[in-house]
Amino acid sequence: MTRKNHRWLIVWLLLWIALWVSACGGGRNIKRMTLKDRIKYAVELFKDGKYLSAKTQFQIIVLNNPGSSIVDMAQFYLAESYFNLKEYITAAAEYEKLLNLYPRSPYVDDAQYKLALSYFKLSPKADLDQKYTYKAIDEFQRFLEEYPESEYVSEVTKMLQKCREKLAKKEFISGNLYRKMGYHRSAIIVFDEILSRYYDTSYAEDAYFWKAYCLTKIGKYAEARDNIQALLSRYPKSKYRERAIKLADTIDIELKKAANETTNENHDGTPTNHQSPRGGRED
Repeated sequence: MTRKNHRWLIVWLLLWIALWVSACGGGRNIKRMTLKDRIKYAVELFKDGKYLSAKTQFQIIVLNNPGSSIVDMAQFYLAESYFNLKEYITAAAEYEKLLNLYPRSPYVDDAQYKLALSYFKLSPKADLDQKYTYKAIDEFQRFLEEYPESEYVSEVTKMLQKCREKLAKKEFISGNLYRKMGYHRSAIIVFDEILSRYYDTSYAEDAYFWKAYCLTKIGKYAEARDNIQALLSRYPKSKYRERAIKLADTIDIELKKAANETTNENHDGTPTNHQSPRGGRED
């Protein structure tokens, strides 16, 4: 190697070392920083979008200063770093740690909100397991109970409703599958669950109609008629309106037919005091 090449090699090596030092700490001696300076430095990394580096700094601060009066700030930003890295499971754990260890921290309301939001982000499509959706609902409800005056209330209420819509959709998928397979009684149980637990979702309208439909399939015409009436009363402009009216007409025909059969049996002298005039069919 010539002297000129050797000189260039040294220059490049020094330049690489300078860049490495700059990337690691901008030339700062991090180890000699005070706690406040180190938190300030970590927050700067966070605000610059360097979440991985910020996470490392906040981890060190939290581990080395468990009794500090400002460690709750580091704990919160540690959770925030994970959240911005989209590591929502770990973020949720870190938010919970803040809530459990520092219940008087000024960050607890934000931590409660972001804990719920972390689970909301983990919530999958309606046809998959919904354990994180249930967790999101629990944490959103806890937030609304503990911080009813928060600026996040409107947003939390909307996300809570989205979670309920997703759970209702999952139930409806199940009920609709039962219906298509001809398991009408099982479908009715699911549709009842929607009407009971998720009455305020868009799937309540579907549940009313398809419950009525399934009831006609097992001969429970009077109950089916009641569901049609409830559907049209609650949703006067229902997407099922025309189909519901046709179904109601069919139900009326079946009820009149049953009434005529009963009348004919009475005229024929068939005893009715010990036997159902409809042969024991479900009503």
